[in-house]
Amino acid sequence: MKPIESRVTAHPLFKLFFSALALPLAFLCFAATAHAGGNHQVFELGDFALESGTTLPSAKLSYVTHGALNAAKSNVVLLPSFYAGDHHGYDFLIGPGKALDPERYFIVVTDMFGNGLSSSPSNTPPPFNGARFPAISTRDNVKAAYRLVTEKLGIAHLKAVAGFSMGAQQAFQWAVSYPDFADAIVAYCGTAKEYAHGVVRLEGFKSAIMADAEFNGGAYVQPPLKGLKAGGRHWAGWGFSQEWFRQELYKQFGHASVEEHLQKFWEAFFTSQDANNLIAQAITWQGNDVGKTDGFNGDHERALRSIKARVLYMPCQSDLYFPPEYALYEAKFIPQVKLVPIPSIWGHIAGLGINAPDNEFIDKSIRDFLK
Repeated sequence: MKPIESRVTAHPLFKLFFSALALPLAFLCFAATAHAGGNHQVFELGDFALESGTTLPSAKLSYVTHGALNAAKSNVVLLPSFYAGDHHGYDFLIGPGKALDPERYFIVVTDMFGNGLSSSPSNTPPPFNGARFPAISTRDNVKAAYRLVTEKLGIAHLKAVAGFSMGAQQAFQWAVSYPDFADAIVAYCGTAKEYAHGVVRLEGFKSAIMADAEFNGGAYVQPPLKGLKAGGRHWAGWGFSQEWFRQELYKQFGHASVEEHLQKFWEAFFTSQDANNLIAQAITWQGNDVGKTDGFNGDHERALRSIKARVLYMPCQSDLYFPPEYALYEAKFIPQVKLVPIPSIWGHIAGLGINAPDNEFIDKSIRDFLK
């Protein structure tokens, strides 16, 4: 079986894929720096009032930009990061001739709270360090990005907000919180509300980490590796689809068995992450619900009906995190929605940018929609 044809970015999960394929180190180093340009910057938010009522002192928002802002400031596309990802998560869509061409768009990619670059448990000083980091809502992430766009970059309108997974959650929240701010929303492999089954799944993941005695209530001295490995094994049953495993596609990564795949892919990735950061982001994910926006009294259907932007909604047909049935349900309430399922057996991972056919489908769908 031939290795998958994919693109490397600087995100550690992508590196794991290509190291599994035993590609030459020189190629890995080149590919990791071959993504679209853009220098990492930090926007100082100051004392940031969270939805919970807590004020996060000296809050920071990490971001990068690609391309140039046109004279009318009308070519801006915002991309919010996703779970355990960073501002490199959309590199496969950015570049000449791609859906997000820097010659055409000014692209702003933000890092959500908790991912280790923006304010997170791992980089915030006492009293909000580690497990004491306050709960972050999707609206907190969107509010921070709104301030970046308006205050720092001087932008009054967006052409589009696009996102994968938790980035899709943020895109939907943008459409509800700031209904006149963006012309279009692109959401793939993510929903506007986290439903009960997803909350339970994430609770199982968090519990796997916290069950490690080394975790010590989040006050660990050494990383809780047993818990992180267990969390990775929990995640393994959800990231790819059942059919993906039936066809033994893990062998395309050079993994001879399921056990080798669990160790070299899932355990390796999650042990590279900070445990408190992972839990903080999971809490944000669990609480996602556009219906909790002020004025909607928990009614997510009414919140979806309020969306004015055009919406491209792309569930993956085999996603176990966000089943396509959820998108079919939510799309009924969105006034201007184009529902385009991703025809893939790669499950949630179809949106991660590692499988060439999925990348091409997503890229073309977004490119056509934004035209």
